[in-house]
Amino acid sequence: MEADERFMHRALELAREAGEAGEVPIGAVVVCQGEAIAEAGNRRERDNDPAGHAEFLAICQAARELERWRLPDCTVYVTLEPCIMCAGLMHQARVGRCVYGAADPKAGALGSLYAIHDDRRLNHRFEVKSGVLADECATVLREFFERRR
Repeated sequence: MEADERFMHRALELAREAGEAGEVPIGAVVVCQGEAIAEAGNRRERDNDPAGHAEFLAICQAARELERWRLPDCTVYVTLEPCIMCAGLMHQARVGRCVYGAADPKAGALGSLYAIHDDRRLNHRFEVKSGVLADECATVLREFFERRR
């Protein structure tokens, strides 16, 4: 199995755990030099934190783990295309790459609505790979919202 799919499978596990806890089921893993160093599921409801997005939490955890705020040698895996806040944090943390599963046509900031990763007006650009296990990622979200209705 390709590394991108392997790490996305772990992000999907975290998404399902978040969903079981009543959170929107999104999971994220940060990988540095081939090793997962941080991971999280959404925690907005549990922590009453508007910044409690899975990738935001995982990036902050990775910076603490590596004891540095610049993460150019890191890849962020996330089950849903990051929003403006999370894409902005990736820019600020100077991440090297983001891999996401399902596109977010309503709020996606890495290609759907915005392209923060490739905005030449900004001082850092990073690689994005979209669509890794996209159907499975979208299904987890769709089933969560169907159950809530």
